[in-house]
Amino acid sequence: MNTDPFKAVPEPTLKRLPLYHRFLKEVQGSGKETVSCTDIGLELNLDPTQVRKDLETAGINGRPRVGYLVGNVVEGLEEFLGWKKVNEAFLVGAGSMGAALLGYHKFEECGLKIVAAFDTDPAKIGKRIHGKHVLTLEKMPDLADRMHILIGIITVPASHAQEIAELMVQGGIRAIWNFAPIRLRLPGHIIVHNEDLYCSLASLSQKLALELRTGKARAASAAKRHAIPVLN
Repeated sequence: MNTDPFKAVPEPTLKRLPLYHRFLKEVQGSGKETVSCTDIGLELNLDPTQVRKDLETAGINGRPRVGYLVGNVVEGLEEFLGWKKVNEAFLVGAGSMGAALLGYHKFEECGLKIVAAFDTDPAKIGKRIHGKHVLTLEKMPDLADRMHILIGIITVPASHAQEIAELMVQGGIRAIWNFAPIRLRLPGHIIVHNEDLYCSLASLSQKLALELRTGKARAASAAKRHAIPVLN
């Protein structure tokens, strides 16, 4: 790999790299050994030039008239994205969403292992969800510090998210994946990624409404063009 690991990578590029990895894992499973930027671009509806630039950002270069060795690209992407090293994480909020995340085993293929969950609900504390212990919230900061946990996942209501985030920082957690619909106010060195499902749903709903409106307009226009004129 010929890239500076400390160089900031544009967010759009970071979001495309896992798409390449997922597609190339499928290609690898089919037994195909080489792939081109054109192949990737056609499958993912992306400009092949953009694909090449993204892979170069990750330090992955192809060979003229050969393309890329699929296995090398998969390995290179996993290394660049930090998926080769397992990062242990704590999750706070063992409700419906938290339980769903605890049960999603493919996270471990991406280097994320949720080792424990925390909650304040006595009905949940002491139980296991998908094999993960649910512990009382008050234990979280000390355990995070002692176990050197660097990633925290928040799946609590918005009214409690800020408090939970501060407890995570207190325990030495440096990166927070926030599923609560609120913007957290934390020190600048803390990495926060907000997974705002409300915004995603609003975007989906608006696009659907627009498509329905334009679809009706197209249908009305087509009907008008094919209407049989009435002779008086």
